[in-house]
Amino acid sequence: PGPIDAILLSCSPVTMVYSRFVEIGRMVYINSGPEKGKTAIVVDIIDQNRVLAEGPQMGVNRQALNFKNLTLTSIKIAIARSARSGPLKKAIEKSDCIAKYEATAMAKKLAARNKRAALTDFERFTVKVNQQKRARIVRAEYRKLKKSSK
Repeated sequence: PGPIDAILLSCSPVTMVYSRFVEIGRMVYINSGPEKGKTAIVVDIIDQNRVLAEGPQMGVNRQALNFKNLTLTSIKIAIARSARSGPLKKAIEKSDCIAKYEATAMAKKLAARNKRAALTDFERFTVKVNQQKRARIVRAEYRKLKKSSK
């Protein structure tokens, strides 16, 4: 045993940096392309750049998707490699992954962003007025507390 062995033995165990891997059954969010904004399930891995994904209940037909256009979610379901649409549909319903995805912070953030983008001019004005009202109330309370602490 030399000095290098002593260093190796003293090192703490390595912890994995990533917990979301590209794997069969992983739910993905599609960032760009004609299916933008939809989710799908990885059915097969084609090569180091692409996966075969499908989302029968989400309106995504089976197709090859580039990793660069996907965001991995934390949801994974148990399916066989290259599972056809029928078994995939049953596995999605059994695991209730659509409801699990909608409960994630990422899905809520995207839903809020989409809702905000769809606002009319008057609705944006109403949001601005409500923000101003809220800020006035908070500011008044803050000033009261600041004054009472002196």
